Amino acid sequence: MTKKAIIFDLDGVIVDTAKYHYLAWRELAIQLGFDFSEAQNEQLKGVSRVRSLEILLDIGNVQLEEEQKTKLLIEKNAQYLEYIAEMDHTEILPGIDDVLHYLKLNKIPFSLGSASKNARLILETLDLLNLFDAIVDGNDVSTAKPDPEVFLIAAQKLGVEPDNCIVIEDAQAGVEAANKANMLSVGIGDKEILKEADYVLNSTAELTIDFLQKLID
Repeated sequence: MTKKAIIFDLDGVIVDTAKYHYLAWRELAIQLGFDFSEAQNEQLKGVSRVRSLEILLDIGNVQLEEEQKTKLLIEKNAQYLEYIAEMDHTEILPGIDDVLHYLKLNKIPFSLGSASKNARLILETLDLLNLFDAIVDGNDVSTAKPDPEVFLIAAQKLGVEPDNCIVIEDAQAGVEAANKANMLSVGIGDKEILKEADYVLNSTAELTIDFLQKLID
């Protein structure tokens, strides 16, 4: 049987850290003199930290020198790290803990494929880090999603061909990246936003062991 592997995004798939990103970005926006809504925050899903700041500054119509931008990125990340330091195992999204342990028990390889530069820290905080066969995060890639680099590196680390990989994503950019990598894409969230995915589930609660096993078989 051809070996299959699964690549998980982090934010919105394993844990909802998006709310902490939003709070940290909003504090930054207020500091710069404008408000930043949850609806506007949707534009930051699945994109890099640097690009997120650019989008935020565009929303607020604020122009800054590169040195100021770097300072703000450091501030934002420090605030975000304060939030995630308070996380615990209860914040793992529904069903994910069972799925990860099932995959590990059945020797089905799986990796993280995330834009987050704090991915290892988050997984460690949630006591999940040692479950993963490979970790690819924002520190390992030069181009952000929708470029497929993160997923192609994950496939390489797992020793599995890209067309035998299944990607679990909650962001449009992530689904696009998976499709570009010639991987099977499973979207978690809004069917309209994630319509390019091969499968779309309303929430991680629908990402059952039975569902995944059918894709693996």
